[in-house]
Amino acid sequence: MLCRLGAARRLTGRLCALYTREGTNEHFQEIDSTMGQYQIAMLPGDGIGPEVTAEASRVLQAIGRRFHHTIELAQALVGQAAIEEEGEAISEATMTLCQHSDAVLFGAVGGAGVGNPNARVQPEHALFRLRKELALFANLRPVRPFPALLGASTLKRDVLRGVDLLVVRELTGGLYYGKPSEIREQQDGASAIDTMVYSEAEIERIVRYAFELARGRRKRVTSVDKANVLSCSRLWRRTAERVAKDFPDVELRHMLVDSCAMGLIRQPREFDVIVTENMFGDILTDEASMLAGSMGMLPSASLGLRTTQHGKFGLYEPIHGTAPDITGQGKANPLAAILSAALLLRYSLGLEAEAHCVEQAVQGVVQAGFRTPDIATSGGTTVTTRQMGDEVVRRIEK
Repeated sequence: MLCRLGAARRLTGRLCALYTREGTNEHFQEIDSTMGQYQIAMLPGDGIGPEVTAEASRVLQAIGRRFHHTIELAQALVGQAAIEEEGEAISEATMTLCQHSDAVLFGAVGGAGVGNPNARVQPEHALFRLRKELALFANLRPVRPFPALLGASTLKRDVLRGVDLLVVRELTGGLYYGKPSEIREQQDGASAIDTMVYSEAEIERIVRYAFELARGRRKRVTSVDKANVLSCSRLWRRTAERVAKDFPDVELRHMLVDSCAMGLIRQPREFDVIVTENMFGDILTDEASMLAGSMGMLPSASLGLRTTQHGKFGLYEPIHGTAPDITGQGKANPLAAILSAALLLRYSLGLEAEAHCVEQAVQGVVQAGFRTPDIATSGGTTVTTRQMGDEVVRRIEK
């Protein structure tokens, strides 16, 4: 169900109030009666963002019906849509909504032909602000190609078979946030400057998180840097080696970012957990999406230190952009957004069975041959964005 900011605040207040009454049987009964109530901030954004988040929303509502949860989705503007309506990429009210929610389901912002590239306020500022102010320092991007989609990639099936890797990207530092970052007009011509800054604490935080995740997987961490050129990368490598001493059961190897880019195409099965800085992670995960056949297949979770009564607070989004060339045509692949909703269920709501249900439904749809144009293969059934969502919902409710 969709609701506004006021409903989100009332729900948050009601849940908090239940936890302040202590020591009575009524207290425990009331907590039990509110379990399964969740508040999600939904920020569709621009381009195909509203189309794919609409299907992810339908999937969450189907999960609510099947597992008897109340999942309220409070929708707000963000990106270019917010600039046109509210004068800024994300309003204070929308930030408050996110802070009072269990998680954020995000679409996409920006894109070619959207807004003025020279404008003071850019659509992407919304995402940067959300990441920074909500302290979402860790971006997780799992890459696990579906067997039925091995033919959708340009790579050979033998290269893709058995690939299961996780990219852990530092999200709140590096070039994207460094100051100064500007174009300087001078008499002899313009010059530009961008600044990459990383503290040892920022590096340790993300690297340690990657090691902890690797312990639940195949216990291999690949730390990616450019230590032969960049001072930030030399500090990154030094810090990673120090953190590794606390995880003697996990193997650490270092790779230069260019070597890693080649390795992802040549031998992707060799990777388990990849941890890297902001810009390198941005580029490498777009490349890795081709292992899954399309950017429309890769979900992501952005997590931080904040916890809720259910799990880790996070922002969940497909890795693709606004895709203005197909906006409004029903061609967008909603599976990355739907799989992002599965990560939301797992990490922020603590609902592992529900997350698995969504992932199994997506796998069933792909196995049955349903395809949006980006993953179309011979013998498959090409469907619209809405029809793909229909197929996933039908399998959840089956």
